Amino acid sequence: MLAFRKKEDFSLPGEFKVKKSAALNCFEWMEALVTALIAVVFIFTFLFRVVSVSGQSMEPNLQSGDRVVVSSYFYNPQPGDIVVITRTVGLDQPIIKRVIATEGQEVDIDFDKGVVLVDGEVLDESAYIENGITTQRSDFEFPMTVPEGYVFVLGDNRPRSADSRSREVGMVDKRYILGKAEMVIFPFSRFQFIA
Repeated sequence: MLAFRKKEDFSLPGEFKVKKSAALNCFEWMEALVTALIAVVFIFTFLFRVVSVSGQSMEPNLQSGDRVVVSSYFYNPQPGDIVVITRTVGLDQPIIKRVIATEGQEVDIDFDKGVVLVDGEVLDESAYIENGITTQRSDFEFPMTVPEGYVFVLGDNRPRSADSRSREVGMVDKRYILGKAEMVIFPFSRFQFIA
């Protein structure tokens, strides 16, 4: 009579099973860590970056030392966006500013009333600053039309901001815009999405 052996009879000794299981677990953990690391590097190289705010030009909305996440994948600047600019005419370090107007739009500033006009309309900036604070004179004559491929930017803290009103920044070439600031992630007490 033929006797069939049970599956359990062919199992490996207990000690070998433990070693094989530990080695397999270690390999699986390493594989998961390497995959996660590659994903993080890809995301923060091509899709998002973390940038540190330096200076007072974007107060009260962004403080010096804030860390912001910047999205850069196929970004096209829009009025109202806060952007990171990697290079300007006279500055050799990145700056962070708000886009006021894009190519083809006309910008005018009434320094007596402290208001910015885009295409003849007074810009309502009440969502991010107090209206009527743009009173510092400019190095340029207004009105001016934003050339193709450029944007006009201003800091939210207008009295302390080097922006498109000054020769050291001027109109910003869109090729030098790293991306749009999306959220403050550090310090944790200031975590917020940027409007």
